[in-house]
Amino acid sequence: MSKIGKKKIIIPNGVNISVDENNLNIKGPNGNKSMSLDRKVFEVNLIENKEISIKPINKATDEIKKDWGMNRSLLNNAIIGVNKGYEKILEMTGVGYRAAIKGNHLNLQLGYSHDINFEIPKDVKIMVEKQTTIKINGTDKQVVGQIASKIKSYRPPEPYKGKGIKVKGEYILRKEGKKK
Repeated sequence: MSKIGKKKIIIPNGVNISVDENNLNIKGPNGNKSMSLDRKVFEVNLIENKEISIKPINKATDEIKKDWGMNRSLLNNAIIGVNKGYEKILEMTGVGYRAAIKGNHLNLQLGYSHDINFEIPKDVKIMVEKQTTIKINGTDKQVVGQIASKIKSYRPPEPYKGKGIKVKGEYILRKEGKKK
């Protein structure tokens, strides 16, 4: 039995789930999400639109157990995404490091000789609160994390002074400088 797969998912108020052939359609206050699930392998139990659980139809092999836990986690993430949404906050540290939104581009000044323009995808909202703080909001956990990682890759934090872009709350392992 999969430890994660066995857990039931409680559906919050305002979220509706409908089951089609191989699709689960999830509607909530923040948007809609469609998720495909192989109904030949997994059985979906929806109880009065308040609880949902996934179970394998046949005997669970190691491969099916892995898929069972993964599909349960993906379904839970989709339900949380359409209800509350996901958010990542990036902080920039360094002299002259700035961010600004120009149209549908995020303009980053990161100490290079040129500005970096990052195109904002349609399903994600990016806000610049201060010039050094970037907020990324969206309904899909994977997309929000991927965009945060892409922006962070333009100037990852360096270990000597800690300059660069980091996720809020991330600990940077610092190194001691050169000694005379």
